[in-house]
Amino acid sequence: MDQDMYSRLLKTEPAKKAVQKTGAESLPKIDVNENGRRVLEKRYLKRDAEGTTLETIEEMYWRVASNIAEGDRKFDKNADVEAVAKEFYAMMASLEFMPNSPTLMNAGRELQQLSACFVLPVEDSMESIFEAVKHTALIHKSGGGTGFSFSKLRPSGDSVGSTSGISSGPISFMTVFDSATEAIKQGGTRRGANMGILRVDHPDIMNFITCKEDNSKLNNFNISVNITEDFMKAVENNEEYDIISPRDKKPVGSRNAREIFDKIVKMAWRNGEPGIIFIDKMNENNPTPNVGQIESTNPCGEQPLLPYESCNLGSINLSRMLTRTAEGYEINWARLESTVGKAVHFLDNVIEMNKYPIDQIEKVTKSNRKIGLGVMGFADMLIRLGIPYNSEEAVDIAEELMSFIQRKGREATRELASDRGAFPNFKGSIYDGKGEPVRNATVTTIAPTGTISIISGCSSGIEPLFALAFTRNVMEGTELIEVNPIFEEYAKERGFDSPEIMKEVAKKGSLHDVEGIPDDVSRVFVTSHDISPEWHIKMQAAFQKYTDNAVSKTVNFSNEATVEDVASVYLLAYKLGCKGVTVYRDGSRDAQVLNIGSEKQAKAAIEAESTPALVDHAVAKPRERGEVAFGITRKMKTGCGNLYITINEDEEGRPFEIFTQIGKAGGCVASQCEAMGRMTSLALRSGIEPQEIVKQMRGISCHLPVGFGAGKVASCADAMAQAMDWYLGYKLQSGGAVTDTGYLNSLPKNFTMSHEVLKRGACPDCGSAVEHADGCLVCRGCGYSECG
Repeated sequence: MDQDMYSRLLKTEPAKKAVQKTGAESLPKIDVNENGRRVLEKRYLKRDAEGTTLETIEEMYWRVASNIAEGDRKFDKNADVEAVAKEFYAMMASLEFMPNSPTLMNAGRELQQLSACFVLPVEDSMESIFEAVKHTALIHKSGGGTGFSFSKLRPSGDSVGSTSGISSGPISFMTVFDSATEAIKQGGTRRGANMGILRVDHPDIMNFITCKEDNSKLNNFNISVNITEDFMKAVENNEEYDIISPRDKKPVGSRNAREIFDKIVKMAWRNGEPGIIFIDKMNENNPTPNVGQIESTNPCGEQPLLPYESCNLGSINLSRMLTRTAEGYEINWARLESTVGKAVHFLDNVIEMNKYPIDQIEKVTKSNRKIGLGVMGFADMLIRLGIPYNSEEAVDIAEELMSFIQRKGREATRELASDRGAFPNFKGSIYDGKGEPVRNATVTTIAPTGTISIISGCSSGIEPLFALAFTRNVMEGTELIEVNPIFEEYAKERGFDSPEIMKEVAKKGSLHDVEGIPDDVSRVFVTSHDISPEWHIKMQAAFQKYTDNAVSKTVNFSNEATVEDVASVYLLAYKLGCKGVTVYRDGSRDAQVLNIGSEKQAKAAIEAESTPALVDHAVAKPRERGEVAFGITRKMKTGCGNLYITINEDEEGRPFEIFTQIGKAGGCVASQCEAMGRMTSLALRSGIEPQEIVKQMRGISCHLPVGFGAGKVASCADAMAQAMDWYLGYKLQSGGAVTDTGYLNSLPKNFTMSHEVLKRGACPDCGSAVEHADGCLVCRGCGYSECG
């Protein structure tokens, strides 16, 4: 709904009365698309103990708006809270601004924990470590994410004076935090996430860099290395740098800087971690150096915080900051200025209305009053303006936009300070003596917007479009192509919206080498993998130039990218003034998980070949798998929960292996499904016909006589057989190599599917494709986020 239209609607007397009520039919309807509505209903709306939804989407927004507006009453008992609530409601309902997820979930409810970002101190004592574990559990339970620097912990092998023992080092204690997160996240609506950081001059730095080499470990952590200026200079000059004992702050040796840098780069190339944080750059912009030094950030790296500090985030939807003219679109600067002012007001109120999980966090947060106003929908805005993401014009627009938002945000925080007072730690801050007092120590942050951008129907953060089409599950056995709405609009207007072209775009995810697309459209509708990594960094640096805190962004590489490519991007980020870098090479994490097993199998094969045969009869040997495989995921309802079954193909398009994941279950169910998947994969790789496997597993029962889902699934084994049967039918329909199935006739008439459903990985909640963006991983099908 257009903001002006919505404002006029709110001014009418019936609407004013309606907004005061909370009934589903009393609030003006919100224009949320199907994806956004589905995510809100699944993850945000209030429910009772039985899971029954207790509010509509409109009521949820009013719950949030009216609760946050109450913050005004703390400064003026006669404040017109209702008018403020209407203003906040209109801003969110028009999808022009969205606060971070905990605010949407918890405002106006018993929990009332509204912050997304926290940093906790970890000192070098058992008391501090396990106090931090306890506080982490409380924060994760309330829906927040946590960051830690483990740099103060003595290295492994160091002496422990109190017990005459030996220290186990930072990494061993990280596993304690990881296990606590794993336990807490099982019962939450928003999974906990952590950032683990170690300084590059810590004695255990090499072990830290490689601690996630095995992707089965520390799955609840993102990890980053705090890089110093001294280290970067040593890298440039290929020199040694000092390794410092955290116990007494004295040098205990030295390492070659380039050797460490190369190891960081190689690991990031392998699986995207560790990221790097330019910690001296962050402290250079620390607004309260008199209070303390920044050691860590929140889980996605965009929010540097002091120990026990939290921050409230929110993002402006830039795709709504446009006005259509006869010539096209132009930026509506007046609307943007108005939205910035209201958003700063909203976020400052959040600090007052927040129910903090521990007293120390409330004290530090209210002393600095940091807020983080960012943006989303930037790629959509560029497309509307006809500007390619990978262009100097786009970089210029980025600087102009963020400069404007930062300037207007600082004006808004000064205006709040004139009414409410400066933040308590203002004296001695970087603002002291440089002009009027400010209400908030920081105003701007470019944060991940994975879920709230889905709700708002726009592109994520400052990322380019990840793909122009997605595959989405709409019913059992049916997956439909979902086309980017702006691209679909252009296609209809320009007359190239044929089913054949759309299928090709869905298959490739971009317009690269797709015939029938006008050149000017291909030029503007670029996707993440069409853009060279250097442009990703240039764009990040452009926004960072006018951002108080930091920028969350992923630099996406193609699978063919080299280690040297990653190194070049890291050096460019340092040169251009970024505060940190996160990279992801397409397919690297998925391939790495399989590589671990492949390496073991290859070693076993070599040993077997060198061992004399003990028998002379023929033995079937399973074919080795390659490093990367593509396939299809099918969700099946079973009595044990939703079973996600992935069928991968070999280079000839024949079924080659099966992987399974049984919802969030563990124990015997998960292990039995894994065993069945392994044995089925072994059979397929040994040449057994897939139809024979289906015959053996179909009908095995443990849930009869009823069965589950449309196929009356009788067991997990039966689910795997039905998924295989469904897959064989799909192959026959699409002209694949498999030619014998009895399941084809039962396929829905509206059955459609992308040929590369799993090219970018599968969501563990819904099985849809996922994307690496904003320094995180997100599913645009259901709103799942790896970072909370």
